[in-house]
Amino acid sequence: MINVQFAALPERWASYEAPLRTAFQNAGLEVDLRLDHAPSEVDYVVYAPNSDLQDFSHHSRCKAVLSLWAGVEKITGNSTLTMPLCRMVDPGLTAGMVEWVTGHVLRYHLDIDRSLAEQDRWNPIVPPLARERPITMLGLGALGTACAQALVGLGFPVTGWSRSAKDIPNINCLHGEDGLKEALRTAEIVILLLPDTAATENTLDAETLAMLPKGARIINPGRGPLVDDDALLAALETGQIGHATLDVFRVEPLPQDHPYWGHPNVTVTPHIAAETRASTAAEVIAENLRRGEAGEPFLHQVDRQLGY
Repeated sequence: MINVQFAALPERWASYEAPLRTAFQNAGLEVDLRLDHAPSEVDYVVYAPNSDLQDFSHHSRCKAVLSLWAGVEKITGNSTLTMPLCRMVDPGLTAGMVEWVTGHVLRYHLDIDRSLAEQDRWNPIVPPLARERPITMLGLGALGTACAQALVGLGFPVTGWSRSAKDIPNINCLHGEDGLKEALRTAEIVILLLPDTAATENTLDAETLAMLPKGARIINPGRGPLVDDDALLAALETGQIGHATLDVFRVEPLPQDHPYWGHPNVTVTPHIAAETRASTAAEVIAENLRRGEAGEPFLHQVDRQLGY
């Protein structure tokens, strides 16, 4: 019997219990799934960082902590979590992110806002073809790559940038400081899907925003700290940035007195770009349990030095 502790908010238990039990059964795993295993008897923890479990020092036989969240920046600093940590890469979450990103890219590309604002006049401005609209994807992890490939499929020329070198078919992959400058230089639309680490904070600041073509659009469904808010607001005021669609913020919910609310060139969405789906996430967790019991490498294991 494999002892699995579920450590997340109560509403998560309500939505995950049945899918997890089904996924474990389908994988041929005999699992005792509970909220209240004795720490010393736990083999795996299914985990959300906002749960009450913060001290893992008594989980002496735990083989892995399996996060329900794609981001792990709230976990990696926990010095008591010494066992393998796996982030969530959920097919349902990925599909949701691809749909959200492509929708907002097409909104900008087709200038849908202008059309909605001009319902009282005949002003036939024809948008360019997708192949004439260069896009840059900052971050080529699982989500960034999936979104970049979807945009390539629509005909957009996509440049991708990451901290380390990548090779992805049909995407112009760049890396490093010089690569970032090149990636931004021609980008009419920039999408941020980088992890939140010390190295990625303020990736878009006054200096890098100035590298973009005047009037470029920003889409951030990644992490709030990737953008220097003051620099972005200043760039919006000068027209250096034409519009920003922001789904994530340094403080959430976004405070009601924040300048983004009501800004004519900012669209705020309340962290809805992608959500983990219990049914598909449960299958990912079950596969990692199977791997752990078989002595195989875990999927999506976090590199503690890189922070993701």
